[in-house]
Amino acid sequence: MNFPIKVPLRTLRSITSLVIALITLSSVSSPARSNPDLQELRTRIEQMISSSGAEVVSLAFCDLSSGTELLINPDVVFHAASTMKVPVMIEVFRQASAGKFSLDDQLVLKNHFKSIVDGSTYSLSPADDSDQSLYARTGGKATIRELVHFMITVSSNLATNILIERVGPERVMTDIQRLGVKSMKVLRGVEDGKAFEKGLNNTTNARDLMVLLRAIGQKRAGSAADCDEMIKVLLDQKFNEGIPASLPAGVRVAHKTGSITKIYHDAGIIYAADRPPYVLVVLTRGFADEQKAHDLVSAISKLVYTAVTPSH
Repeated sequence: MNFPIKVPLRTLRSITSLVIALITLSSVSSPARSNPDLQELRTRIEQMISSSGAEVVSLAFCDLSSGTELLINPDVVFHAASTMKVPVMIEVFRQASAGKFSLDDQLVLKNHFKSIVDGSTYSLSPADDSDQSLYARTGGKATIRELVHFMITVSSNLATNILIERVGPERVMTDIQRLGVKSMKVLRGVEDGKAFEKGLNNTTNARDLMVLLRAIGQKRAGSAADCDEMIKVLLDQKFNEGIPASLPAGVRVAHKTGSITKIYHDAGIIYAADRPPYVLVVLTRGFADEQKAHDLVSAISKLVYTAVTPSH
């Protein structure tokens, strides 16, 4: 004859707590165990960087669905080059949503700006700008929406300076810090020679650019509609020698590049058909031949895509 075993309530509670704890521990593992492919990916990328001849390369990867990250030298500070145009775009949309202006308002196209050092006037050289078309229109007008498109897709310095003068660099800084940026600095427009001589430059690191693009991709950088429009603008990028260059046809990349002497960056959101979107930022310094920087960023991008896409 079987008799029921009576377990004291206190003991039963202890056993229950132990079982719950064991279940919890079994579901939580270190990044190395839960993402073995990323550990191998890190090794391969670091080997590629080591043999590239670059002075320094930084990388930040983030899966927008799982939050998984891969970071290599993420806090090294670089001259931001034209990647600073991403936070300017975010601030333009924020102020438009706040009712300070409409994206369809028009601004005068001018080529004279004030240095942040002493207020003296300087102008941009069309020869040093990746887009010359707006210079032929100076004296006329363009909508703010059109200027954003020029600033991002063809990296127009003229459009950038007009916009940053309108929204204010200090407000850009406030906005990106609200989104979680820690170190990026947006101090001024482009080609302010006096500021450059004093070391007053726009700077960034890979981590902060990842934070901004993640906020756009997760629709937290503004309203969902604003983020959708920002993504659409980034998808229309005309300079595609870096992150998108070696990816399969059909993979869409919403991104922004930046380059000055011995500096080349690319930062974007990658949309593949068979996985959630992910952010990839690659910043480089030290290549005298920019084509070598393009090739490195393209090769790293392909490695990442292959490692994180299930069908590969």
